[in-house]
Amino acid sequence: MAVPILYHHPNLLFSPPDFSSSFHASLHPYYRHFPYKQRVTHHTNEKNCYLSHSNSLRRRRDFAMYCQKTTEQRKPVSQDGRMLVFVPPHPLIKHWVSVLRNEETPSPLFRSAMAELGRLLIYEASRDCLPTVSGEIQSPMGVASVEFVDPREPVAIVPILRAGLALAEHAASVLPATKIYHLGFSRNEETLQPSIYLNKLPDKFSEDARVFVVDPMLATGGTILAALNLIKECGAENKQIKVVSIITLPDQFCLDQ
Repeated sequence: MAVPILYHHPNLLFSPPDFSSSFHASLHPYYRHFPYKQRVTHHTNEKNCYLSHSNSLRRRRDFAMYCQKTTEQRKPVSQDGRMLVFVPPHPLIKHWVSVLRNEETPSPLFRSAMAELGRLLIYEASRDCLPTVSGEIQSPMGVASVEFVDPREPVAIVPILRAGLALAEHAASVLPATKIYHLGFSRNEETLQPSIYLNKLPDKFSEDARVFVVDPMLATGGTILAALNLIKECGAENKQIKVVSIITLPDQFCLDQ
């Protein structure tokens, strides 16, 4: 019988499956990466035990600490009623976020989870903003009226280097037409102010452009605000821009400032 394990992150108490079982090991490649014998340290005053972690996995601790409210759906709106933040409640998104949060997740699977989340989040971000063209095609059963995403207006994907590259990896497999514009920022560790070292934005975005800024984690908000200012200097308006991110700190800043 599985022993209740309290992972490093608070409020995450559950009984994990028996990873020594071939059934659980065959469910998904994610589960096969767990050790068959989990090392635990018991506490005398509690029935729970804490999963120990090796030094090689401690680097994930800072990342996991940002994730407490990631799966909660919050919908702050602007003064004109527009939704500013949307957290999709899809089970697959919750699954891959959980993979990222787990300190035992190995690096190859961590990157795969990031790419899968990018695919799902870009799908959600594009739900209501892709222009379509109507026409007719000859199907095996006769003539059919159809709609295609208009390839003449590619979605501008702006990954923030370098972490944004993994999140934008599958953008082309979701969107029929995309164009990539890279932005690179470095941060002063003392002042925490971002400085740009790479800017591949166009001279001017079109009036109908749709811009997805891709950055896995928003902490202080300095980098994403600097990126948004550069994009707006290229002619894009707030209503044309969407930020695709996995982890954000709550109530730190407002994107429509």
